[in-house]
Amino acid sequence: MEMNIDISAATPDDAAGLAACAAVSFPLACPADSLPGDIERHIATHFTADRFIDTMARPGHTILCLREEGRVMGWSMLVLDQPTDTHVLASLSLAPVAELSKFYVHPEQHGRGSANALMAATLELAATTGLPGAWLGVNQENTRALRFYEKSGFRRVGTKRFLLGDRFEDDFILEQPLPARPVRAA
Repeated sequence: MEMNIDISAATPDDAAGLAACAAVSFPLACPADSLPGDIERHIATHFTADRFIDTMARPGHTILCLREEGRVMGWSMLVLDQPTDTHVLASLSLAPVAELSKFYVHPEQHGRGSANALMAATLELAATTGLPGAWLGVNQENTRALRFYEKSGFRRVGTKRFLLGDRFEDDFILEQPLPARPVRAA
């Protein structure tokens, strides 16, 4: 079956689809012993349609949507704000950096090449910033995501913590150099 996917910047019209995709994909990234109520509260707080619209309006924040037949089936978020977490700052060898803040693909897309396409588009967008590198945090127990990120060129450089509910989760910090973009003469 041929995929008819589109990857482009999210618009406010995508907000409900982003929220629906996040509600399905975020729990898959959580450790098996995460409390369901904590996951549900995180989704209800961070992944609502209104929250997506607010994020799209923030300078330096770009959400890319992976759509199949018009339905949001994955998304990534690139953030140009520089990290302030001391663990992240101490771990990164590249600066300034773009943060691959979010990267989720609907389980119906797993194994179909969609994640690779979304990652390629996200890294291409990151490279256009002219920044020397990109970083992300991923739960240490999320072996599927770790394999994918490492296959995508990221390498582990440190650890940080992520608060889910009342419990801290342990994340790996991964980074990747971005290709240098030549400066064009005027």
